[in-house]
Amino acid sequence: MAVIRPFRAVRPDPLAAPRVAAVPYDVVDAEEARALAGGNPLSFLHVSRAEIDLPAEVDAHADIVYRTASERYRALKRDAPLVEDAEAALYLYHLDSNGHGQTGVAACYSLAEYDGDVIKKHERTRKDKEDDRTRHIVELRAQTGPVFLAYRPVALIDQLARHVR
Repeated sequence: MAVIRPFRAVRPDPLAAPRVAAVPYDVVDAEEARALAGGNPLSFLHVSRAEIDLPAEVDAHADIVYRTASERYRALKRDAPLVEDAEAALYLYHLDSNGHGQTGVAACYSLAEYDGDVIKKHERTRKDKEDDRTRHIVELRAQTGPVFLAYRPVALIDQLARHVR
């Protein structure tokens, strides 16, 4: 079983949350992201796909893209505002789609356990994508695109999940 640790989440002020919320960075291309974020300076796409705020000919992996992402993240923390939880916690999420539901735990996980297959990967991620998101994390000093993990049934987690729904 993987070791998990609590963390202090950074979330938008509830009143700003609908304007901050955005699709995951990897489900839209740059043009789609530009269209979705257009006219909304609080859209998280300005952070996760910062190339949308640069000329279209800029390479999505250029240094300026990561610097822009960092600037946009600092601005979003100020303008939304984004608020950091006072205490570290574990976070549950539940997804329902087409009659199937699954609950996952958002927490800090060990990269060694991920690399060692203690944490099962649901897909093969390309090295260039891993490198891109690693650089994004380093530049922002934040994990802004969490990987949500589902778990096999564990009685205690299931009980807690039912309690908080």
